[in-house]
Amino acid sequence: MALLMEKGSKPTTDSEVSDLEGIAALKQSTAVELKEQGNQYVKMGNKHYSEAINCYTRAINQQALTDSETSLLYSNRSHVNLLLGNYRRAITDAEEAIKLCPSNVKAFYRAAKASLSLNLLSEAKYFAEKGLELDSSNVELEKLVRQISALKMEQDKQQAEINKALAVAKDLVSAFGDRGLKMGKAMYRELTGLKKPVLDKNKIMHWPVLFLYAEVMYSDFIEDFCEMDTFSMHLDMISLSSYNWLSNMYSESSPPLPWDTGNNYTREEIELYYEAGSGVCLPETKVLQYLLEGTAGADIECENEEKDTSEHGFSRGDAITKWVKVNEKRKLVDVIQEPGFIISEIPVFYVVSKRSSFYEKFKAGKWRLP
Repeated sequence: MALLMEKGSKPTTDSEVSDLEGIAALKQSTAVELKEQGNQYVKMGNKHYSEAINCYTRAINQQALTDSETSLLYSNRSHVNLLLGNYRRAITDAEEAIKLCPSNVKAFYRAAKASLSLNLLSEAKYFAEKGLELDSSNVELEKLVRQISALKMEQDKQQAEINKALAVAKDLVSAFGDRGLKMGKAMYRELTGLKKPVLDKNKIMHWPVLFLYAEVMYSDFIEDFCEMDTFSMHLDMISLSSYNWLSNMYSESSPPLPWDTGNNYTREEIELYYEAGSGVCLPETKVLQYLLEGTAGADIECENEEKDTSEHGFSRGDAITKWVKVNEKRKLVDVIQEPGFIISEIPVFYVVSKRSSFYEKFKAGKWRLP
């Protein structure tokens, strides 16, 4: 009897041949019946989709149909998986269907639909275009190709913007390293917003800079302070519109501002300082994240390529604050390269008046940031 034959052996008698033919016919009949049952379950709606998948799976396992017929089973199962939202399984089934029958247009369509649902636009475009090559008049495939192409164009545009933002940020991180700059956490973003330095075409850095009038916590914000500019250049530019506040403050003909009742903050009397050795130095990965904030690359997960990514530096604690006076004739880049200067996202300098009673308290390190 055929049922007693060893696996892989060939029939040697007419009886065994007849038995094998009977078994094959039964399995084929069973597979066709299961296929029809599966089709009926699909027509009955989503409550019966799992039963449809079970029928198609059992039909496939019969291994009794031709490649073309089995391709239809995989394609049908792909369809049901697509309806259930099992997109990965839908793609796998469609690919199996295509292997067995490369002319199965429905399999290409379903692979494209499932890929699109997973936002795998390149794969979706490939499957849809291959399907159209087989059936150039297929309206659904034509519509799908147009949809995918539009989304792919938008995706490519977004990716280009992300790549550009990442390149700009990496250039800045590299420039920081070349200059030996130490970047720290933001301190006054509520005053400046999310402002960042930029590199011009000559690789010269332009910084947003905050001048903070420590005595009254008034601030002045310079959006474009070229690193090659001296401090005196900016303090002397009283005619520019962006320096109206400084102009009013330092002009001899203008009255002092309301808080400067003693008219102490004249051009001749002010001095600039920075706080040395205070703050936390950030690793490159966190600096890169800061530079990507507010850009198309904001959601990029920066890879950790550094051996030591721990934050390090000095904290204010109870120690006396060390204020370092800035020589106004020096360039910005020379000052922010000082060993004790930690850039709190942007350079911050403190303005005090030699004529003010606050001056000695400030220089003695007895004043604390609020």
